[in-house]
Amino acid sequence: MALHHLGPQHLIYAMSPDNAPVLTVRSGDTVAVETADCFENQIQSETQPFVAINWEHVNPATGPIYVEGAEPGDLLAVRIEKIEPGDHGVMTTGHDMGVFGDELADSTIRIVPIRDGRIEILGYSWPLNPMIGVIGTAPERASVANGTPGEHGGNMDCKLITEGATLVLPVHVPGALFALGDMHAAMGDGEVCSTGVEMPGRVTVTLTVLKAVDLPAPFLIDAERAVAIASCATLDEAAVQAAKSMAHWLQRRTGRMLAEIAILLSAKGDLRICQVVDPLKTIRMEFSKSWLSELGVDVEAMLA
Repeated sequence: MALHHLGPQHLIYAMSPDNAPVLTVRSGDTVAVETADCFENQIQSETQPFVAINWEHVNPATGPIYVEGAEPGDLLAVRIEKIEPGDHGVMTTGHDMGVFGDELADSTIRIVPIRDGRIEILGYSWPLNPMIGVIGTAPERASVANGTPGEHGGNMDCKLITEGATLVLPVHVPGALFALGDMHAAMGDGEVCSTGVEMPGRVTVTLTVLKAVDLPAPFLIDAERAVAIASCATLDEAAVQAAKSMAHWLQRRTGRMLAEIAILLSAKGDLRICQVVDPLKTIRMEFSKSWLSELGVDVEAMLA
C-alpha cells in the first residue's frame, strides 16, 4: 500500500463536515502526519506571559484526510504504527485550568526536555509514554471544536491511543475526513493540571475502511485489551455510556444475557478515567482480549 506524508502546515481547529480535505488516500494506505503541539508551538519560554498566547489557535489537528471508499455508516480503523516525538514538551497550569484552577492565582509554564527516549521535569526523569490526545473524524452535521471529545473522537486524551493500538472511529461523511494532533510525551489518567507533556512530532498511521463490522465507536484494540470510550457532560454519564457500550456489544457478539455480561464486566472489566478537564469528560471500559477469546470473540479478525 502507498505511503503518504502530511505536513504540519495543514491545521484545523474543529472536526467538521465542511473542512476541505488536504490529502486523499485509499483504504489500507499509510500516512506520516506531522503535528504541532496543543498550543501550536506558541510557547517557547517558561517566562512568557499567558496573555501572549493566541487561544484561537490551540488544539490544532493536522488534516483532514479523505479516505476513498469510506461512506456514512462505515467504520475507520486507525492503526498507530509509530510516534516520533519532538525534542521538547510543554506543560502549563493556572487559574481556571484543570482540577486545581480554583486554587491557583498565577499561571505556570514548564518546558520539558525530551532526550534519549526520556522526559526531564522538575528534577525527575522517566521514560516517554507518547500518545495522541486529539484524533477523530468529521461529525455528521455541526462542527465540533478540537478541544471537545465526543462520539466522533476528538480530544479524548486517552493514554492508550499510542503505538501498536488500533482506534476505530465512526464515518459520518464521505471520506471520513480524518485528522489528528495534540500529542503528549507523557500523560497520566485524568490530565488533572489541564495538560499532558504537550509536544509536536510525527505520527504514522494506517487507515482502513471497515464495512458491515459490528464494533462500537470510538473503540480501541491493543495487544492486551479491547476498550470502549465515551465522553459526556459528567464522569457518571460517561462511565455508564462506556460500560453499556461494551456490554451491549458483548451481548450481541456472544448471545449471552445482559445480566451475565454485566457480571463478567464487573468481575473482569476495568472502568477508568481518561480525562476530567475538557468540556466533556472521558471514560474508558477495558476488557482483556484473553477473556474475549474465552467468550469466543476474535476482535482482531473483525479488523481484517
